[in-house]
Amino acid sequence: MHKLLSRCERVIEWLLALALAVMVLLVFGNVVLRYVFDSGIASAEEVSRLMFVWLVFLGAILATRQHAHLGVEMVQARLAPRWRRLCALLSHGLMLYVLVLFLQGSWQQTLIGLQTYSTVLGFPMALFSGAGLLCAIAMLLLLGLNLLRILLGHPQAHIPGNPDATGGQDL
Repeated sequence: MHKLLSRCERVIEWLLALALAVMVLLVFGNVVLRYVFDSGIASAEEVSRLMFVWLVFLGAILATRQHAHLGVEMVQARLAPRWRRLCALLSHGLMLYVLVLFLQGSWQQTLIGLQTYSTVLGFPMALFSGAGLLCAIAMLLLLGLNLLRILLGHPQAHIPGNPDATGGQDL
């Protein structure tokens, strides 16, 4: 399981780099074309916006995997281990609930997006909401796995505030 997650993490990192490179090239190229040649690439804005959306959601998956989202570990570190575990269970439950809502909303938007198309290139707008759909599914799996580990007392469970937390490579 660890090797599969590590490979997925590497793929996401490469996709992030590719999306950022495409976005920078398109935006920079379009700016140069507009100011120097008084022309531009009509599709550059649509593609760069699509790359940005995917960049954000893939980054959220990666941050979840590495436990890099903002948290209050400083407060949790001051709690007794039993309360720290309870706090982790509660926060995981709330995050999973919000992710289920996010998944439902992304699914509905994806269905709507299959019927609507972008202005210039004509690709389905579901490509935008599909990023949210993938993000919600991946984060549900990652958080669900960690919640299961916390419940079972697994040594690789990430409980925020624990002094032995490895901070990212334990999922």
